[in-house]
Amino acid sequence: MPHILLVDDEEDLLWVVGRALHDEGYTVRMAHDGTEALEMMQRQQPDLVILDVAMPYTDGFTLCQTLRARVDLVDIPVLFLTGRNTIEDRIRGFDEGGDDYLVKPFDLRELKARIKALLRRSGVSRVSASINMLRVGSLSLDLHTCEVDVAGAAVQLTPAEFDLLSYLMRHPNEICSSERLLRGVWNYAPDTAESGLVRWHVMNLRAKIEPDPRRPIRLCTVARHGYILRGERAV
Repeated sequence: MPHILLVDDEEDLLWVVGRALHDEGYTVRMAHDGTEALEMMQRQQPDLVILDVAMPYTDGFTLCQTLRARVDLVDIPVLFLTGRNTIEDRIRGFDEGGDDYLVKPFDLRELKARIKALLRRSGVSRVSASINMLRVGSLSLDLHTCEVDVAGAAVQLTPAEFDLLSYLMRHPNEICSSERLLRGVWNYAPDTAESGLVRWHVMNLRAKIEPDPRRPIRLCTVARHGYILRGERAV
């Protein structure tokens, strides 16, 4: 069964969430801070990390940044589960490489739905393609090595950004609504995620693939409809 690492310094939350996920059939391990979590991940890699932000020793943002900088841990999905609910905190969570962000207090049903979506996405997105290379205009994406090239320059994407770009490159010149992207890219069930999640990932992706993210020419917004990746048909 999928292996989840739950990282939080609140004992009560660890017990409640850990028990709920165990009842769903997941294998759950628990850590009380980022330093302990990193040591556990180096011994056995989880399929998903659920991560608080405010913790002693190593906070959640710092731990996520460390994961994204390490080749052996970079692909582990990270779900921030935290009481820090400002826009700045959410932006930083995605900037550091988080794949999703859920604010405390939360409904266990929503947490379970988001976990299932992240696990489905991480389990199939990189291995189900029948081709290895996608190309749209000056963008190229290798589904086998997860390498992305933008006009001859290599860029590094987070797992969520990679999956968003690969989906858009399979559907170039098509307008994709936020709802379509939530379902098609991350496998969210209807009404289980906010459209703001798409906006954050689009913003971060533009920062890496656009000459000027403030004036996008590749990943463009279509007012009141969604987003479109402009270019040639993927091959």
